[in-house]
Amino acid sequence: MGWEAWTTVGVLAFCVTVFLVTRISADVVFIGGASLLLILGILEPHEALSGLGQEGVVTVGVLFVVAAGVRATGGMAWIVQNFLGRPRSILYAQARVMGPVAAASAFLNNTPVVAMMIPAVSEWARKMRLPVSRLMIPLSYAAIFGGICTLIGTSTNLVVNGLVISSSSETGIESLGMFTIAWIGLPCALVGAAYVLLFGRWLLPDRRPAVSTTDDPRQYTVEMIVESGGPLVGKTIEQAGLRHLPNLFLMEIEREGEIRAAVSPKEVLAGNDRLVFVGVVDSIVELQKMRGLNPATDQVFKLDAPPAQRCLLEAVVSDSCPLAGVSIREGRFRTVYNAVVIAVARNGERIHAKVGDIVLKPGDTLLLEANPSFAQQHRDSRDFFLVSRIQDSERPRYERAWVALVILFGMVGAVTTGWLSMLEASVVAAGLMIVTRCVRVSEAHRAVNWRVLLVIAAAFAMGTAMTKSGAAHTIAVELVALAGANPWLALAMVYVVTVCFTETITHSAAAILVFPIALATAQGLNVNFMPFVAAIMIGASASFASPIGYQTNLMVYGPGGYRFLDYVRIGLPLDIIMGVVAVLLAPLIWPF
Repeated sequence: MGWEAWTTVGVLAFCVTVFLVTRISADVVFIGGASLLLILGILEPHEALSGLGQEGVVTVGVLFVVAAGVRATGGMAWIVQNFLGRPRSILYAQARVMGPVAAASAFLNNTPVVAMMIPAVSEWARKMRLPVSRLMIPLSYAAIFGGICTLIGTSTNLVVNGLVISSSSETGIESLGMFTIAWIGLPCALVGAAYVLLFGRWLLPDRRPAVSTTDDPRQYTVEMIVESGGPLVGKTIEQAGLRHLPNLFLMEIEREGEIRAAVSPKEVLAGNDRLVFVGVVDSIVELQKMRGLNPATDQVFKLDAPPAQRCLLEAVVSDSCPLAGVSIREGRFRTVYNAVVIAVARNGERIHAKVGDIVLKPGDTLLLEANPSFAQQHRDSRDFFLVSRIQDSERPRYERAWVALVILFGMVGAVTTGWLSMLEASVVAAGLMIVTRCVRVSEAHRAVNWRVLLVIAAAFAMGTAMTKSGAAHTIAVELVALAGANPWLALAMVYVVTVCFTETITHSAAAILVFPIALATAQGLNVNFMPFVAAIMIGASASFASPIGYQTNLMVYGPGGYRFLDYVRIGLPLDIIMGVVAVLLAPLIWPF
């Protein structure tokens, strides 16, 4: 190898080492590595930036907008309710995530499946008080497991099949069928899923916020009314999901003037029931988003802005506020500030009064519903010590949920039938989300996770450097040559080389690079090439020990709060297990 190859390998090794021993974010490390290769002249400027124009990178970015539309309309809640349910344990939760995702990924591109499920699983984990760090890696791995079971499950399989077709005159294999790879892919998927479920409790990190919501001293008492004819009428407290919000307690129900304390989870809700909750602000936000529940105060319906354009804010009453010492109703709070008081927190004590009858005191923290501009208008006001907007507190646009779901499933159907490419379908879906007002333009801008996109783009650049410098080809040839004349050992080496390149370059590039080397090896040994095709397909998808080899791993890196070593800990044994299954089964299914 020349100096360019050795330098590229060194930079890649340095980046991986930095990942292992520091907490520097992935985008900083990989952009730094790609920049160094550019400065040294190994990469041309257009090569260093080529990742930004890759179809996969653009597709992932656009899919963030699609997911934002589904989430903003409440469609995500529908997905959670119908597919994830209420788990009894973390093991059951992992199984509920992995099963549907693996099944869907066998027939759909796994990138949109994971993009759709990330926000749903995040929201579900928060409601069920589950550590999201124990669900995101299983989500990504399940998509990979499903992808290796069919020809269309992952783009890598299609790439390899294209290479098989182009070399059919040499191998005698004209093309692979839809389920040809399932003979080896399905056993690998089952073994892999069993490994994650059995050992995930020890190998996956359990990371929770450093400051729990239980540490929040602001305990609000808030009253909600069950919407007459709404979706919660006729459901029990448990069925309605009102027992599973963290740090929220349903204290009593008022029905036709009768107070019912110590509410049973089997209590059936009726229209116009008045529910009294005590809890922290995060749980109140979730309560506000529930379809079929409305704030008990009728002042909310008199606000100028429609519900979709309002949010929750917190404001601390100052000693110079003109309404201090006056009840909220008498002070005409809504008229003065164009905002409605939902609840009041006062030194952690419960205020035994209707919201409108509460006499405000300096130091009271008010939970308000208002236009987001309220924070800017009153940030420097002497009436309040502090005004802050609560993030992600806008009410879902439930009336457009069916539109968002139709767009989502239409996108998936267009890709599955081959009518549109993944990029084309996602761009159309994102555009329709904005045009139909499922998501606002400002929300679409905020939805894009630029860090993930930059990491993927930088990984493409480093993969280009490995290929261009000749480092990848030299390493592959030398490793495969170590097998000598033993076809089993040669097959194992092909798998190992493919996995190594998948973890460090990208899955499609690894398959393209190793395929001709494997073909030459099979011809030299005069053996059937089909076991080598299977090994390449499995190896090119078996990216479990690194977040950079497969884009679904990168997509869950941030939401799961992971570090590089987390992937190594659970993924490296899985790489080995999948390799053993693939190398042992392939020659038995397609004899040498």
